Amino acid sequence: MTTTTAIAHLSDPHLTTGPLAGDPARGLSRALGRVLALDPRPDCVVITGDLVDQGSPEEYRTLHELIRRFPLPLHLVAGNHDEPKALLDEFTGTRFVGEGGKANYTVDFPEFTLVVLNSKVPRSGGGRLGAAQLDWLDGVLARRQSTPAIVCLHHPPIAIGIPFLDGMRLDDGEELGRVLARHGNVARVLAGHVHRPIVAPFAGSTLAIAPSTHLQSGLALRDGIPNYLPEPTSFMLHLLVGPSWITHTVPVSHAAAPIGGY
Repeated sequence: MTTTTAIAHLSDPHLTTGPLAGDPARGLSRALGRVLALDPRPDCVVITGDLVDQGSPEEYRTLHELIRRFPLPLHLVAGNHDEPKALLDEFTGTRFVGEGGKANYTVDFPEFTLVVLNSKVPRSGGGRLGAAQLDWLDGVLARRQSTPAIVCLHHPPIAIGIPFLDGMRLDDGEELGRVLARHGNVARVLAGHVHRPIVAPFAGSTLAIAPSTHLQSGLALRDGIPNYLPEPTSFMLHLLVGPSWITHTVPVSHAAAPIGGY
């Protein structure tokens, strides 16, 4: 059976400007090219935060230039390195964010609802959604109850076993879990922030954390800082196969596979 419903899940490109701009931009461009080489191509791409490194308008202009001609639907999520106002100043009115001029938004596809949340907390590495956004999410999930929902945010809502990063996860992860558990249509919760591929059960669904398209975090399972490492890059591909959602990890930097152009 040929699967036609799929979501490519990228994260943490950390685009920047100046002398160090080359490697992050090449990493994201190569990952997007690998997406285009998939057959069939995914319905959409989502990038779960830390789109840029400093949150400056110049960095968002660089990101816009890089993705401007990408031919598939592509949706952006704010991370702790992002500045939502600068992000929206650059992308409001484009196909890369929702129509309401906010960093949390929904996009309705025939086979699924993409829900983007904003977990940014000013001047903090950690994340929080807040009561108002959780109430909004509750209403969104109730709107298309028979359609799978893909909920996207930057910060993981649970501990992942790396103490340094667990100290800056989503503060109200339990509250998010209670909202999701009230609905039976959440197929995946997509996150980033950790710079490693991780899958875990969460709130009656599955949490999938995508690696970075640039550098990966060290597997520091004891105390200590998990310094960024040039490990191989990849992204996740979430497929609807019959009644089930299946997640694959797709190698990029070390793949002997075709890369598409755009």
